[in-house]
Amino acid sequence: MTAAMEPPMFILPPDDPEDMLVKARTLSEALPYMRKYSGKTFVVKYGGHAMGDPDLAMQFARDVVLLKRVGINPIVVHGGGPQIGRLLERMKIKSTFIDGLRVTDAETIDIVEMVLSGKINKEIVTWVNDAGGLAIGLSGKDGDLVRAKKLERTAKDPDSNIEKLLDLGFVGEPYAVDPHILATFAKSDIIPVIAPIGIGDNGETYNINADTFAGAIAAAVGAARLYMLTDVSGVLDKAGNRLTDLTAEEVQALIKDGTISGGMIPKVETCLDAVNKGVEAAVILNGKVAHTILLEIYTPQGAGTLIRAK
Repeated sequence: MTAAMEPPMFILPPDDPEDMLVKARTLSEALPYMRKYSGKTFVVKYGGHAMGDPDLAMQFARDVVLLKRVGINPIVVHGGGPQIGRLLERMKIKSTFIDGLRVTDAETIDIVEMVLSGKINKEIVTWVNDAGGLAIGLSGKDGDLVRAKKLERTAKDPDSNIEKLLDLGFVGEPYAVDPHILATFAKSDIIPVIAPIGIGDNGETYNINADTFAGAIAAAVGAARLYMLTDVSGVLDKAGNRLTDLTAEEVQALIKDGTISGGMIPKVETCLDAVNKGVEAAVILNGKVAHTILLEIYTPQGAGTLIRAK
C-alpha cells in the first residue's frame, strides 16, 4: 500500500481530568445505594411531558435498564391521557371530565384500551428493548393481574343539598392485585411495562387512573419505592422550595394549611395510601429532568420529595 492509500489517522482528544474525576466521584457515591437496593422492587409511574419528548424517553428507558442491570427490579406503569385525548378529538368524540377523571362510555373505553395497551405500551417496550433491556408489555387484564370495580363519585346538588351519585362510565378502581406474574418477572431479565387497564368480575374493561394503578401495584408487590414522575420537582413549600422528606403526618398538615393543593393532592394521597399499605417510601419527581430517577436513588441530596409513613 502506498502512502497515498494509507488510512487516515484519527487522534482522539485527551480525557478531561476534571470530567473523569466527577464521574469517578459519582460512581463512588452511588455504590452504597446500589448495595442497599439490590434485590428490591421499584415501581415507576411514567407519564406527563417526559413521555412526549423522544430524548427524555430514551434516557428514561436507559435508566430503567440500568436499574435492572444493577440488581433492582423495576416495574413501569404508564399513563396516556393526552394521547387518548388527541385521538378522541380526531375521531370527533367529545370528552367530559369529573374531578379530573375522563367519563368513559362504552365507545370511549375501546379507544382508551387501544391507545394505552396498544400504541403507548408498545412504544415504551420498544424504547426499553432498544436501550438493551428485555421489556414485556401488558395490562391489568393479562394474567388477571388487576381486578377492578366501577369507581363511584358523589356530588352535592346545589339546590336540594342532597348527595348525588355520578356516573363515570367504565372508570374503575383496583380492588385486588395478583402479584404472581410480576414475581415471576422479578426472577428473570424481564422488565414489565403495564398499561392501567383493569378487568371487572363480569369481564368489563375499566380505565384506571395511572397514579392509582401504580400505587396498587406497588402495595401488592411490597415495593421499596414508588416513583411518581410528574411535571414538578416535588412538593413545594409556600416559598417555592422543594421539600425533600415528609412523613404522612406532615403531608396531612400541609394539605390542611393549603401548602399542598390542586392536582398535587391526589398524587400525595396515592403516595400516602401506598406507604400505609407497606411500601417503604413514595417519591414525587420531575419527569422533565434528565435521569431524574438515578439522581434520586444514587445521590445523597436526591431529586424529589420522599414520603414515608413515619
